[in-house]
Amino acid sequence: MANLFIVAAPSGCGKTSLVKALIEQTQNLCVSVSHTTRNSRPGEVHGKNYFFVSKDEFDQIKADGGFIESAQVFDNYYGSAKQTVRDLLATGTDVILEIDWQGARQVKKSFDNAIGIFILPPSESALRERLTDRGQDDESIINRRMQDAVSEMQHYDEFDYLVINDDFDTALDELLSIIHSQRLLLSQQSVKHQSLLNSLI
Repeated sequence: MANLFIVAAPSGCGKTSLVKALIEQTQNLCVSVSHTTRNSRPGEVHGKNYFFVSKDEFDQIKADGGFIESAQVFDNYYGSAKQTVRDLLATGTDVILEIDWQGARQVKKSFDNAIGIFILPPSESALRERLTDRGQDDESIINRRMQDAVSEMQHYDEFDYLVINDDFDTALDELLSIIHSQRLLLSQQSVKHQSLLNSLI
């Protein structure tokens, strides 16, 4: 019985770096690769970071009902393939969806047991500093991202867990604790250790 985790955060909160470290330190956990219409960034690989597709290709997949969730973020579109997620869960692998609050709402309709984790920055100034330090956007885009971040952060209470990424290692430890605690739930353990329980009781 695998878990489906949703990890969401405003741009610049360190979500991608945290999830990458989480995957490296946790067995039987992976990220579902999403489709996007945005251009790839330096170092990103098609099929590993995202499936980079045209707007027409994206629209066709959506029209065919192929996405478990999809959303427009800024001027681009993102979507998680339904079959990809189901195939991974069927193998017993816990899956992480890196999506926004809009996508989280859609996923909850199909997977009501999905566990939502929202990541926040320690302050507004820290978020602006992180967006600036990335060196990928000009001032006007950074200002827009800051405005959108405020809108996104208003939805933190739609999630199950809240992690503040002030210190990276602390935030990572908190994420690891969430993953492990979910795996220790009775509903998980009773399935995993059914033969042991039968022999003991």
